[in-house]
Amino acid sequence: MSVIDISSLDKLLIERAARIRMLVLDVDGVLTDGNLYFDNQGNEMKAFFTRDGLGLKALQSHGTLLAFITGRQSRIVEHRAAQLGVRHVYQGRNDKLNAFNELLSDTGMDEEQICYAGDDWIDIPVLERVGLAVTVADADSVVKKRVHWITPSGGGRGAVREICDLILAARGQDRQVLDGILDQ
Repeated sequence: MSVIDISSLDKLLIERAARIRMLVLDVDGVLTDGNLYFDNQGNEMKAFFTRDGLGLKALQSHGTLLAFITGRQSRIVEHRAAQLGVRHVYQGRNDKLNAFNELLSDTGMDEEQICYAGDDWIDIPVLERVGLAVTVADADSVVKKRVHWITPSGGGRGAVREICDLILAARGQDRQVLDGILDQ
């Protein structure tokens, strides 16, 4: 029995989500709120939503690979990827389709098994290739017209967790995740 109610979602969306074996995320605007923060010395800072991290770890524990493709270069992203165990990180890549093709080559993954979440125009070429294309509630309106699903929450505010929950529930694994946490 599922703990996450996906009964109101489109059946085709649930079928797409059930086939996902890799989640690929843009960083700024999806994993973060998209704002750029700098301290007085010019050091960049980013804020990450902790529940997104739990969702990503839950997906990993059920065999889902994770990857980040981002247009910006940041040690903060490297650090967060290391915390989460994300091995495939492509930074400073404004040509996200090229990075995505490298990811396919590196992993041997089929496009239909991949969920990609992006929020801006440079994400569209990848969104158009994957089995499950997702954007966040506060994404650019052009992007929203080209995806299979729009998360209820904005980037950096739980949207990634919602994607994780959708995939786990579609595969019938959300109850296993909760039971595993409660049995500790």
